[in-house]
Amino acid sequence: MDEQEARRRLGEERDRVSGLIDGLRAELGDTPENEEVGELAAYDQHPADLASETFEREKDLSILEGLESTLAEIEAALHRIDEGTWGTDEETGESIDPARLEANPAARTNIGRDQRRP
Repeated sequence: MDEQEARRRLGEERDRVSGLIDGLRAELGDTPENEEVGELAAYDQHPADLASETFEREKDLSILEGLESTLAEIEAALHRIDEGTWGTDEETGESIDPARLEANPAARTNIGRDQRRP
């Protein structure tokens, strides 16, 4: 894969991930956890209901954190393309296997380099 194709694929993935982040942020909103509860007051909620809602919110926040990390990796890969360092292993300076870049254009390193080195 060449840099132009990598830029195109990374741009498409950036747009997709950004859309997911925006949708999840809109769903979560900026309200504190107690305001997310469907009842008017937290004291008349069954503890299991509150626990379920807390679990769901924490799960969504964890998903959001993962998506934001993915977006940062995509942005870093696009920056490497701009700098001319895309496709170079950040630890060894060797070229990253083209099959790896095809599978993951945001790859920073080769896989299995520990098995190749004594």
